[in-house]
Amino acid sequence: MGCGGLTNGEWDRLELFLPRGGVCGGRWSDHRRVVNGVLYRVRTGVQWRGLPERFGPWETVCKRRRRWSVDGTWQMLLSRVQAAEGAADGIDWDVSVDSTAVRAHQHAAGARKAPPTVVPQRGGAARDEPGRFGTAETGRPSGGGGQVGECLGRSRGGFTTKINLVADGRCRPLAFVLTPGHYGDGPQLERVLQQVSVPRTGVGRPRARPDQVLADKAYTSRRNRCYLRRRGIPHTIPERLEQQRHRKNRGSRGGRPTGFDSERYKKRNTVERTINRLKSFRAVATRYEKRAYIYLGTVTLAALVIWLRT
Repeated sequence: MGCGGLTNGEWDRLELFLPRGGVCGGRWSDHRRVVNGVLYRVRTGVQWRGLPERFGPWETVCKRRRRWSVDGTWQMLLSRVQAAEGAADGIDWDVSVDSTAVRAHQHAAGARKAPPTVVPQRGGAARDEPGRFGTAETGRPSGGGGQVGECLGRSRGGFTTKINLVADGRCRPLAFVLTPGHYGDGPQLERVLQQVSVPRTGVGRPRARPDQVLADKAYTSRRNRCYLRRRGIPHTIPERLEQQRHRKNRGSRGGRPTGFDSERYKKRNTVERTINRLKSFRAVATRYEKRAYIYLGTVTLAALVIWLRT
């Protein structure tokens, strides 16, 4: 298909999990053609009206992308692929955490404010009800709306959204959350690690605890270290110079130095390479969507393609 279309092998891995029936008992348009149309748009960032005719009506492709962002179909597909990799012992659980700022297009601004509403179930009507997602990570409604509610903010880079993600040791995104661009990285460590959940193909709970967490100095707060120790997760996070001076000035009351393995820390570049892969999708590198949950679906689809092709 070109420009990121699914191969036969990749399609075979997804076809069994896609919805069978259409809306209100109707029939879906060909899933493969529509999904390839969505991938084409995610890869190139083209306007919907400029979508090539071989993908069918652009309205169908746009609505399918939006509907599956609302009902969690993209996230379900990503979880199934991760579960298959986990069953084959193909996930490196030495994970790295970082964030990246995404410049928002001017068309991403101007979302209307409205009180939160109930998310429609799969197959239900995907109405445009703005402001229902304030966190944009799990699909649960939260209060508020406007720019912060849609994960848009003013930062040094301009009008931006920030993607906070966890990457495994093979440069694949395990989980991610969206925040406004001016939010700090450190307070999001707990939130993004709570999103890590790889289902098991057999009996058992999903795996949610990594073997090791690597992060830069932005995550070196005492709260983050206490959270990781409480969950029994070893971590490699460098300490800031001012924290070292403060600890030494307190003498014996400052506690022991934090452990740091410089050789293991070199592996943290996996999250940087993961971000580079995500941003090779132009609709991820630049945010065009007004709604945070729709942009989250775009990021999820890009992550799904990375898992299929790595």
